[in-house]
Amino acid sequence: MKKTIAMAALAVAVSFGAVSCKKKVSDADLQTQATTVVTSNPNASVEVKEGVAHLSGTFADPQSKDAMIAKLKAISGIKDVMDMSTVAPPPPPAVETTSAVDPAVQKKVQDAVKDFPSVKVEVVNGQLTLTGNVSSQQARKIKESVDALKIGKYNNNLIVK
Repeated sequence: MKKTIAMAALAVAVSFGAVSCKKKVSDADLQTQATTVVTSNPNASVEVKEGVAHLSGTFADPQSKDAMIAKLKAISGIKDVMDMSTVAPPPPPAVETTSAVDPAVQKKVQDAVKDFPSVKVEVVNGQLTLTGNVSSQQARKIKESVDALKIGKYNNNLIVK
């Protein structure tokens, strides 16, 4: 009977010893593995403390963030992942810039000054602008022609010689 109890005690001691002899992975080794995984995103970083990976940084979208967390959790020895990262806000929608001047109005003004080849009709900073070198008599005729179109405000940058 003493032998049986002694054998049972020895078996229990060996089983506890086998469980406690399980190789523990160091934080330094886990840090190396986790850093290798995180290098795919240059805006993210990871720090491992006591087997827990602390993920920080910025991700382009929630899917890439979730994928990174899953990769970190898949590392043998990582107990948990503390997510301290953020998702970058989406870029603002592209703003399409259009001319404030109606192309039909611009065409009418070009037709009105077609007899004056030195005069250019352009849209500058969203406003219709007349440029070029003209005589005082030509400047008066151009002004009368454009004003007769009733297009509203325009920049008259004609140089009178």
